[in-house]
Amino acid sequence: MFNRVRSETLQERAERYFPGGVNSPVRAFRAVGGAPPFIDRAEGAYLYDADGNRYIDYFGSWGPMILGHAFPPVVEAIERAARKSASFGASTASEADLAERIAACYPASEKMRFVSSGTEATMSAIRLARAATGRKIVIKFEGCYHGHADGLLVKAGSGVATFGIPGSAGVPEEIAHLTLALPYNDLAAVEAAFAAHPDAIAAVILEPVVGNAGCIPPAANYLAGLRKITANHGALLIVDEVMTGFRVALGGACQLYALDPDLVTLGKIVGGGLPVGVFGGKRKFMDQLAPLGPVYQAGTLSGNPLAMAAGLATIGYLQEHAAEVYPRLEAASRALAEGVAGEASRAGIALATNRVGAMWTWFFTGAPVANYADAAKSDTAAFGRFHRAMLDQGVWLPPSQFEAAFLSTAHTDADIQVTIAAARSAFAG
Repeated sequence: MFNRVRSETLQERAERYFPGGVNSPVRAFRAVGGAPPFIDRAEGAYLYDADGNRYIDYFGSWGPMILGHAFPPVVEAIERAARKSASFGASTASEADLAERIAACYPASEKMRFVSSGTEATMSAIRLARAATGRKIVIKFEGCYHGHADGLLVKAGSGVATFGIPGSAGVPEEIAHLTLALPYNDLAAVEAAFAAHPDAIAAVILEPVVGNAGCIPPAANYLAGLRKITANHGALLIVDEVMTGFRVALGGACQLYALDPDLVTLGKIVGGGLPVGVFGGKRKFMDQLAPLGPVYQAGTLSGNPLAMAAGLATIGYLQEHAAEVYPRLEAASRALAEGVAGEASRAGIALATNRVGAMWTWFFTGAPVANYADAAKSDTAAFGRFHRAMLDQGVWLPPSQFEAAFLSTAHTDADIQVTIAAARSAFAG
């Protein structure tokens, strides 16, 4: 077992200043038990805590570190940008430089706007959809997390599910009632909702591959079905690719599933690890934003030059090396996900494995997981024991059953074999 005396001391200090000692709830490890290690630095596929322990990292800052931590071209780009100033509050050429690279991968983003977080991106996209349609109701799906804006915390998965909260205190019923939360992978439920609310639904927003109830892929024809239903009823389809963007393919889930949304939101990888979000879509909708139109949205740090530099270095590398990067991520992720699942099977442990590209989840349940209700049947206590056993062997998994794990190009075959061996030991214990 690793010594984490320094981390424990730092946690005690943090609890004097932050609720639960953290600035984002899942970091507190309440769902898996034990004290969270405090990170001192990271490089490639590894995290190093304040006590000097090294961990193989399979959550990658919750997704953005697809090229590994401290990837030299990204670090160098940030350093060059920082020498010119960390912020201007005015336009820079780097904003359009990054937008060109995004548009090349996401043709649906004919125009876009940068913000500072995924939450800002999704809430702005919904405001735009309501303005464009003149309607109020939004459909989301159980277990899909789209940030912590009031109307999106209805059956929102992720940290909300981790802490057993049905929504969130502080969200007025008047706002919550404008969000319909439906089961994922159920087109009939969507049709029924449109029938029950004719000409009242502004948009459908979803994670095309659910990541915040654990990884849950779309059923065959599900995404195409949503596209058809929304088009037939005059509602917008908002595809939230904050997690899947540039992760499951260079053009994300839109490319992988040949999906043409009205609006798309991005974050995480698109900023190379720095705080950033993007919402974009068809020109006729985006041109309704101020200063061209009546929909107001603004942000002091939107298009921050450091984030633009990191994003350009990351997306540029992925574009230039896509033929190597994505097959490698696919093969390595398959080997890891299936290798651990095989060890569970040999140990007689019920485990359902869902994976799309370089994101996956091991659900501690013997039944297939196709929606949040299925995921919620997982044995979270067993997952907690597994998480602690892996962490004590130097493998850091997302600290919640309801989060996806991620692989980077920095992970080696040796890292994967070490992880599979650690799982064998964890299951045996």
